Amino acid sequence: MELSVNHLLGIKYITEADIQLIFETADHFKEVINRPIKKVPSLRDITIANLFFENSTRTKLSFELAEKRLSADVINFASSSSSVTKGETLIDTVNNILSMKVDMVVMRHPNPGAGVFLSKHVNASIINAGDGAHEHPTQALLDSYSIREKLGDVAGKKVVIVGDILHSRVALSNIFALQKLGATVKVCGPKTLIPKYMEKLDVGVETNLRNALEWCDVANMLRVQNERMDISYFPTTREYTQQFGLNKQLLDSLNKEIVVMHPGPINRGVEITSDVADSKQSIILEQVQNGVAIRMAVIYLLASKIKHPENIN
Repeated sequence: MELSVNHLLGIKYITEADIQLIFETADHFKEVINRPIKKVPSLRDITIANLFFENSTRTKLSFELAEKRLSADVINFASSSSSVTKGETLIDTVNNILSMKVDMVVMRHPNPGAGVFLSKHVNASIINAGDGAHEHPTQALLDSYSIREKLGDVAGKKVVIVGDILHSRVALSNIFALQKLGATVKVCGPKTLIPKYMEKLDVGVETNLRNALEWCDVANMLRVQNERMDISYFPTTREYTQQFGLNKQLLDSLNKEIVVMHPGPINRGVEITSDVADSKQSIILEQVQNGVAIRMAVIYLLASKIKHPENIN
């Protein structure tokens, strides 16, 4: 079995079979992570460059750990300390790095479509670690994988994504992944933070948090992305929290137990309170652990195609 793609540019471009293959491979790597010796020599001959043109802590660390667990050689690149600040173009930057014989590029970039653009211009396998407010495929994979682990299957589950849908790359990738795996998806948040095209994606829209929580099996709580907002989308943070924040009182008042997720970083006390984040219904720490296994799986499966260079487009 192998992936149908040579790059992971977005969930939009992969099939359900690809997702299931990534999950089965991640199951294997999860066992590896839990061993006393957590490394495997699978990618000793592969060099991976991590290119982060936008700040990241968790995703960057997770990718780095995944690469090192697979014994790959790793080059880290942060644009703030590079020639990009002197005006160097994206292709020049990447080609300079590829001239060092890099096989794979993990890239986060503020511009939507940057990974797709790059995949057409450089001879390396590209993994999109987030492109603007567009997609964040490995986050969606680890989220669906965490639901599968907790509830046994994603198919037939009802998942609500709550919060800043408009600026979220996590939301779009999650919608694509959940639908491919047979889940029903709704979004919930202030009308100003829900894009108009949601209904075209066959996604339900709910503006009342309690109604959304009564409906769902899983609530994925997103943070408000203040850094992407050039105008105010709601009156005050306090008002947002009153209407769309998940607290223990609300969680306990539901007529069933739901699973609570969060892609991080958490604004504790805004979209979710500490007692919810740390409760037994929360799988936030499992998501972090699963992130390493999922990223190991993606890197491993793409690298197995690199070993035959004619496969790379």
